[in-house]
Amino acid sequence: MPSASARAKIASKKAAASARAQKPSDVVPSQPAPGSLDAGDTRVYDKVLFPASLTARQRAILHEIAEEHGFAHNSDDVEGQRQISICSKTRSSDTTKVLSDDGAAVSDKDLCAVLKETLNIDASKAFSSSHSNGSAAAKLPQKGALQKNCKVLTVEDYVSQTLPLLELEKDAEVAQAQDSIAQSRPEAAQARGRALLNLRVQDAEGGLLGRTLLTLVSNKGGGALAGVPLSAHKVRPHDVVELRPSKGDASQPAIASGIVHRVWDTSIVVAVEEMPDEGLEQPLRLDKLANEVTYKRLRETLEALRGAQASSVLVDVLFGRAMPRFVQNPPAWTMRNARLDASQQRAVSRGLAAKDIALIHGPPGTGKTTAVVELIQQEALRGNKVLAAAASNVAVDNLVERLTAADPKLVVVRVGHPARLLPQVLSASLEAHVAASDNSALAKDCRRDIKAANTALLKLSRKDYSERRALRAELKALQKEERRRQQRAVDEVLKRATVVCTTLTGVLMRDLRDLQFDVAIVDEAAQALEAATWSALLRAPRAILAGDHLQLPPTIISDAAAKKGLSRTLFERLQGMYGDSISEVLTVQYRMHAAIMEWSSQELYHGKLTAHASVASHTLSDVQGVDGENEALGPLVLLDTAGCGMEEAADEDSDSKWNEGEAKVALAHADRLLAAGLQPASIGIITPYNAQVHLMKSMRTEDMSAMEVSSVDGFQGREKEAIIISMVRSNDSGKIGFLADQRRMNVAVTRARRHCCLICDSECVGKDAFLGRLVQYFETNGAYLSAAELVSE
Repeated sequence: MPSASARAKIASKKAAASARAQKPSDVVPSQPAPGSLDAGDTRVYDKVLFPASLTARQRAILHEIAEEHGFAHNSDDVEGQRQISICSKTRSSDTTKVLSDDGAAVSDKDLCAVLKETLNIDASKAFSSSHSNGSAAAKLPQKGALQKNCKVLTVEDYVSQTLPLLELEKDAEVAQAQDSIAQSRPEAAQARGRALLNLRVQDAEGGLLGRTLLTLVSNKGGGALAGVPLSAHKVRPHDVVELRPSKGDASQPAIASGIVHRVWDTSIVVAVEEMPDEGLEQPLRLDKLANEVTYKRLRETLEALRGAQASSVLVDVLFGRAMPRFVQNPPAWTMRNARLDASQQRAVSRGLAAKDIALIHGPPGTGKTTAVVELIQQEALRGNKVLAAAASNVAVDNLVERLTAADPKLVVVRVGHPARLLPQVLSASLEAHVAASDNSALAKDCRRDIKAANTALLKLSRKDYSERRALRAELKALQKEERRRQQRAVDEVLKRATVVCTTLTGVLMRDLRDLQFDVAIVDEAAQALEAATWSALLRAPRAILAGDHLQLPPTIISDAAAKKGLSRTLFERLQGMYGDSISEVLTVQYRMHAAIMEWSSQELYHGKLTAHASVASHTLSDVQGVDGENEALGPLVLLDTAGCGMEEAADEDSDSKWNEGEAKVALAHADRLLAAGLQPASIGIITPYNAQVHLMKSMRTEDMSAMEVSSVDGFQGREKEAIIISMVRSNDSGKIGFLADQRRMNVAVTRARRHCCLICDSECVGKDAFLGRLVQYFETNGAYLSAAELVSE
């Protein structure tokens, strides 16, 4: 183990060279010449436009052939279908061969004949190879191609096993939601975090593309108290919720329902489609609902996977029936982001060379999304239509924000409910694009006419029967025309989009159901259910998944479903099947001091990580206004509660645990950081238990109000200059519960940039081998203090 000073000097040596660009020229089709697959025209053409009726497998093989011969190839929307064109290396006469499309199936033999006659390409081997078979009878990979002891599922086995697990998960979520709404024990529901009682509407304002935003705050003290923290809860942005009277019969219809837009310590903002006429003036309760639409979409995805298995090369590869393929001599590309390090460049190259699947493995702080943004831009430059998706709305919005900043000219459309979008990406939303289209302007004309007709209808008496009937007929026609024009506007926007960004379950929204893409890129794939990931992968012949299976997996409510495999992601399964043969790991991290990074690098990433020179030795003393010349403010600090009498506690109505002594120690250390000059917003306190989160929030002083306190799960993907970790568990038997999950502690430690403080009972948690090594690492490489030095029980 190198010393702390030696590790602080580690600097990354980045490769600066990049290959020269080989950018295909823009193709402007000439006037279509009449022709069909069996036409006798044997002239060699500069470009061939293939019919849209080709299968996904045939399109994938044509892309492969073009890549291998160095030909430019594009895929465009033609009435909602993908139509491929292949362009020769040299274009002398600018002639185009257009193959007629009567909707009938096209045989491989005919395609081979056309390629030979027009572009002088012999494609017989490509279409007759085993990987192009696309059926369940496709040859298995050669011996040794898969990882040792790798269990390969069939599509039918996977679907049959997963459907009942999704049902278990749905039932668990519905049961939680019903329990929260149950009138008999509202306090118990609140304790479980799915309900908030005694709220009042502080503000109601228009916005969010026509929705109404309701700001709800605590009604304690009759609403006279300002800034009262809300009770502990599990309500998060994007949740579906209902508002009811705080007291009364919970079985009555809700006053309003909507989507959670923002969550703060003292307020929650809910977006509703329409402002309710009455009921908001009284004390309210907010109930988090189960979103059963998600499970319906996942079931639809699995049934679609069953149907696609006989015609998709990608499905064959992802279930071990065919080997992953990569272009041997891929076209060169020029970086749009000149700051990419060598491992990021390799990851982008791997993705561009993939004929079916590639993985980008991004450990904490290694710039995974930076590589994904570059990859999307490169795919767009090749003329490909890209589906960019992720499990969470926040991850999708992050992609949209980064893409639009990197290339303002790139046509990016964010699909999703506006309440689920961050404010900074609303201009890229589908609704914003639609509002700016010509067809939407025509639809607005219809709405004006509808309003005028309604006004006229209200003025007529019941005796004016014929006039009323005529107006109603006019209204019906106007409403039909408005819907038609709006749908045409949506179709126009999505057809024009180069990159469509949405959540994985959002891929199945009605507006996207008929769209096909050239490549699907899934960010944060190691946090997505495999069933959800398939919703994106079934829309394209190629896919790139980016993530880190050594960080937290998807959150599963049903313990039974999790234990039976629902929490295992496609990213993790493919990593286990094919290993490094399809995966490129990012190795330079840009977040942490080398001493913070080194533990996770050695423990989980085989020592592959290197701290970039810009962060390798940065400390709190480098932050403006901070006096950090104190060993307790260095990169690593262990505050040991062993022997201090700070034991854990638990509530009867909840499995969550807390530790008051550790809470005091955490806040005392935070106070020391504040006293040294660090800003509250630069400090994060993380703990695995929600009860501990609530306890520490209630104990914060006023000057700590901007300091974030959250669970480990809530902090994934985030970072702070200083992180304080409260591990909570302290008991004589050495029980540590889900602290034993190595991924959870990996996430907790790697949120820190310059300072990581670990608070734990070393005697208790040290009985676990993994956590024991963590405690030992902090003790050996950082400052060790007894918790009694900060507080006394």
